[in-house]
Amino acid sequence: MAGTRATVGFVGLGSMGGALAANLVAAGFDVVAHDAAGPDRVPVGAVGAADVAEVAGRADTVVFSLPDGAVSEQVAGEIIALAGRRAAYVVDTSTVGVAAARRIAGRLAGAGVGYVDAPVSGGVAGARARTIAVMFAGSDADCAAVTPVLAGLSDRRTRVGDEPGLAQALKLANNFLSATALAATSEAIAFGTSAGLDMATMLDVLNGASGRSSATADKFPNHVLTERYAAGFTNSLMAKDVALYLAAVQERDGAVRSSPNSPNSPNSRIGAVTASVWERFAAAAPGADFTRIYPFVKGT
Repeated sequence: MAGTRATVGFVGLGSMGGALAANLVAAGFDVVAHDAAGPDRVPVGAVGAADVAEVAGRADTVVFSLPDGAVSEQVAGEIIALAGRRAAYVVDTSTVGVAAARRIAGRLAGAGVGYVDAPVSGGVAGARARTIAVMFAGSDADCAAVTPVLAGLSDRRTRVGDEPGLAQALKLANNFLSATALAATSEAIAFGTSAGLDMATMLDVLNGASGRSSATADKFPNHVLTERYAAGFTNSLMAKDVALYLAAVQERDGAVRSSPNSPNSPNSRIGAVTASVWERFAAAAPGADFTRIYPFVKGT
């Protein structure tokens, strides 16, 4: 990608967005970036923009890294409203949910703007190392048009479908599994240590046995055992993502029930339990690193 001088816009420069925008700069793009919190978040090598309109007026493709579907839809609306905009494509790396992705895609399509649903998984460290997983979905034409931008974000990219919303479905399934594993591992480790086991010994054995997961292999050794609790993802965002997963399952359940020829609907009973745990944790300590669920579970 070195030498590429295409201009890419970026909206949302939190921990994840800032790392992804920096990747685009390093890949050779001219990056014009904006964050509602102000210009201090603009990464080195990028040009700050005063607002979304300036980004959409200067870039062919705009990348979103925003907290939820409501904000993504708001920013998409600002792009749609801009007369004489340059932006022809939006790549949304946010976790917005299936319904929101489809709704945003429809609104943008009505204004002649392509939309590629492209949530990411792997944490801020993964973004900086270019190992973060980018799962993306969109039409053949839209995906082809933004391929260089996706390549600028990460070395790990997988197209998972031909319509927006499918990548969101996979991201929500991924985060549900991550949330469930971390909560369950917290309970199991709390049980073991209360019985007199050493946490490090437990993790060593679990990681060589069938209980291994990303929680036992990464989150616990690197953040819980060390008491760093700095994975870079908040409990509030995880609670939001699990709630989106549960809502999507329930929406799918309703659609299946209304169609007698469809297969059985997904079962959301485990999802409901996981959602309840994360909702209570987020309410008790809003904005805490999500690895702090261990002391929360241990203390309840």
